[in-house]
Amino acid sequence: MDIAFLMRGFIIGFSIAAPVGPISLLCMRRTLAGGQLSGIVSGLGAATADALFGCVAAFGLTFISSILIDQQIWLRLAGGLFLFYMGVRSLRARPAEKGAIAGGKSLIGAYVSTLFLTLTNPMTILSFAAFFYSFGFMSTAGSNMSAGALVMGVFIGSLLWWLILCSGVGLFRERFTQKWLLWVNRISGTIIIGFGLAALLG
Repeated sequence: MDIAFLMRGFIIGFSIAAPVGPISLLCMRRTLAGGQLSGIVSGLGAATADALFGCVAAFGLTFISSILIDQQIWLRLAGGLFLFYMGVRSLRARPAEKGAIAGGKSLIGAYVSTLFLTLTNPMTILSFAAFFYSFGFMSTAGSNMSAGALVMGVFIGSLLWWLILCSGVGLFRERFTQKWLLWVNRISGTIIIGFGLAALLG
């Protein structure tokens, strides 16, 4: 395996995952409500989607990328509506008296929801394409080993960001009172609704 490509993919994955957006807010809120595992599993869904988008860019799968871009209106609509729904749920959610422990079904739901939200953002594939073009990685289309190393690096870099974020938020979880958690729900819900409306209007 080409370590250089693995490290470059790692940097790209970390850089694309790090900016604060609706997925970050969801992971933070789920960490506060259900614990670090809930937040990390949510981040795992986003990292999986990032790896899939990285795979499309690295292996030069123009057929799939063109479908994503051609259908971006419907993808934005689906993603926007789902963000709006998630925002309303967060806005109306009441913090539990005791920290909830995420079960199997809730963890699967957390993973699938962030995977879906990330996949419905066709701009992510353009971000990966821009990174790959800028660094001259499009030549990896002819080298499966190099492309595979890039994709693995993207996944590891993205997942590391979610581990850092959720672990950091988890450290302060016990310090949040019920009143603070209620405000976290309200503020994060309002911002997520804003992201959803922006996707719909965009």
